[in-house]
Amino acid sequence: MKKMLFFALFAGMLVAVHAQDDALSIVRASRDRIQAETVSTRSRMVIRTKDGSTSERLIDQYAKDGPKGTRTVIVFQQPASVAGTRFLTMENPGNADDRWIFLPNLGRVRRIAASEGSGSFVGTDFSYDDVSSATRNANLDTHTLLREEDYDSDGINAATCYVIQSIPKDSSYQYSKMVQWIAKDTRIVMKIELFDRRNTLVKTVEMSGLKDVQGRLTVTVTKMTTHAAGTSTTITNEIIKYDDPIPERVFTTEFLETGRSR
Repeated sequence: MKKMLFFALFAGMLVAVHAQDDALSIVRASRDRIQAETVSTRSRMVIRTKDGSTSERLIDQYAKDGPKGTRTVIVFQQPASVAGTRFLTMENPGNADDRWIFLPNLGRVRRIAASEGSGSFVGTDFSYDDVSSATRNANLDTHTLLREEDYDSDGINAATCYVIQSIPKDSSYQYSKMVQWIAKDTRIVMKIELFDRRNTLVKTVEMSGLKDVQGRLTVTVTKMTTHAAGTSTTITNEIIKYDDPIPERVFTTEFLETGRSR
């Protein structure tokens, strides 16, 4: 698998091929390090509002290689207000990912247009573009190595990182630039800063909780903070399985509508 499902997209596979330390190859290595045919996760999502109150959601996520690239499905299990919501994204090389969502209150599958990329993903701090960023082709951006510096995500996993600025070649993209901290030794992305078209920092993604899962160094906690709103969404991967069989039917709009894989 070349890419990782979003809520474990920074799971730290060791890079098999040592790319040259230029910005583009570093970014490619960080995104293409996955050594698995499939990935399945169960995650707990905590949404924190500006006043400090929180709500929780339980989600399952499945990713699998396909003829054109990675297919990913997210299924909301709890609470009842979002249970049955299902989201499918399919990598579309050279173009924006194809995306569909099923909302139980609408009772139908709806395609997500590229123009809706900045919209909130089911009331979280993640946008649709954020969810699809795991499959974003590195060639869609111009990458510049700014510097190297130490970064400590959680007081335990300090790492010397490449700090790389990525500017989308398409000016219509949601962000004007992304700055990411990529660990030199593992190519794990530890932090990303996201800037709007006025060059204002709008969101920060932080990764932590590194664990060995089936011989793979894996990030288990991803936190997205929206600065102006004072809100955040934290996803903790409670279960991660690599190379478990996943039926092909899961990656169809029929599964989004019915929730049945057979």
